[in-house]
Amino acid sequence: MRFKTVLIALAIVAISFGVTLKAFDWLSPRTVSLPTLQALPPLPAIRQSSVVVPVSIPLTAIRDLVDRTAPRNFAGKADNPMPQLVQNADIAWNVARGAVTVKGAPEQVTVTAPLTGTLAARGSLSTSAQNKVGDTLGKLFGDKVAKQVGVNIKSFNANGEIKGMIALTARPKVLPDWHVDPNLSAQVTLSDSNVAVGGARINVPAQVKPVIDKAVNDQVANLQQTIRSDGALERSARREWARICRSIPLQGAGVPNGFWLELRPTKALAAQPQIDAATVSLTLGIVADSRITTAPTKPECPFPPSLEMVAPNSSGVKVAVPIDIPFQELDRVIEPQFVGRTFPENGGAAAVTVKRVNVAASGDRLLISMLVDAKEKKSLFGFGGEATLHIWGRPVLNQEDQTLRLSDMRLAVESEAAFGLLGEAARAAVPYLQKAIAERAVIDLKPESLNVQRRIGAVIATYQRNEDGLRISSEISSLRLTDVAFDSTMLRVTAEANGILEVTLTKLKTP
Repeated sequence: MRFKTVLIALAIVAISFGVTLKAFDWLSPRTVSLPTLQALPPLPAIRQSSVVVPVSIPLTAIRDLVDRTAPRNFAGKADNPMPQLVQNADIAWNVARGAVTVKGAPEQVTVTAPLTGTLAARGSLSTSAQNKVGDTLGKLFGDKVAKQVGVNIKSFNANGEIKGMIALTARPKVLPDWHVDPNLSAQVTLSDSNVAVGGARINVPAQVKPVIDKAVNDQVANLQQTIRSDGALERSARREWARICRSIPLQGAGVPNGFWLELRPTKALAAQPQIDAATVSLTLGIVADSRITTAPTKPECPFPPSLEMVAPNSSGVKVAVPIDIPFQELDRVIEPQFVGRTFPENGGAAAVTVKRVNVAASGDRLLISMLVDAKEKKSLFGFGGEATLHIWGRPVLNQEDQTLRLSDMRLAVESEAAFGLLGEAARAAVPYLQKAIAERAVIDLKPESLNVQRRIGAVIATYQRNEDGLRISSEISSLRLTDVAFDSTMLRVTAEANGILEVTLTKLKTP
């Protein structure tokens, strides 16, 4: 009888204790307070891209242009150098230019060509000169012989040879006003030669060089002005400026479909020409603002009035593309890795099962809030219940495998209150949960990266050309993840497409 009473009493105590636990579980709060989130400014809508293009001009193309356009013949007349001896003088010269040679050196190009020609001197000796010659002959051979010879020396017809070299030097500079100043200078050198006229000698270079110098300098001045005034550089830049100012479809980039990349050029770049033994290289480029839009746009891109000068080694294509991931989408990516799973997975003093995951942002960190159901396994009654754990983490990019991960995991202070509900044994499961977040909360950005690279590559490929006198090579060779940022609603990863756009001019048009 007494034993039965004891059993009944124990049963009543157990039932009361169980009811008390359940009541405590029902009446206890299910969540702990959310950590205070720091308000974040909206993400900037604009990223900068650049396309800097080296334009290579082989010296052979410059040689062909000069050979095609420079005069091949020079001709003129020289003044009488000895009016006291010669009258009715007609001194004519004719010079032909030979094949052109071009050489390059730092900051300058030198064009040379041989000069060959003749000088023809015609006229007659003055009366005083004839008398002097007659007197001399009379003393030697007698008056009769002097008169016979004097008839033959009254007029003369003499020819001389002209040989030399012309050198034209250019030190081209790109000007901020979209023009090129060639900075031309010329020099003519002639070999020494003479023409005998009535016993006197006329120095050919002395008579011809001043006239040739003037003719060459006039030609160089005209060419200098023609090149300096030519607007071809600005015309070409305006045409390409209009082509770049556009919206590019990027379906598939980022999470949602139907996105466009808007490129809006804002600055024009140029570098001073670089010259070596084979090539003249001119660097031109643009800087553009880029942004993602949900519909095609028609950006306004006013053409810049001047060029901004840059270093010549800054060429390449760099197009920045933001990949935006709303936090709601981030929740959907992370949830399948945790919801319904129990940690630690290999068992332990407590079992923490994840029921819901939510991601929010504050300051420079993300807050992962997890609704969990925890049970401790040491006691007969399995203390525990539901509560929300808050874990901070920093988003970091892995360039190698193109993923976004969370690092620097730590439990929020506000989560300490949860262990009063779950039991201290559940605390042992938190490190496993943090490790799981670090390993599994991974966003694979490769599909978006490949799509961006393919789309930008297709745009750059439209510039490829291989035609008479012009070759344009283009390629997007790589894409790297450069930056991660977020505001209160969106996480943004910036991808940068890198490649080349190179122009080679193998034939130059006449200015």
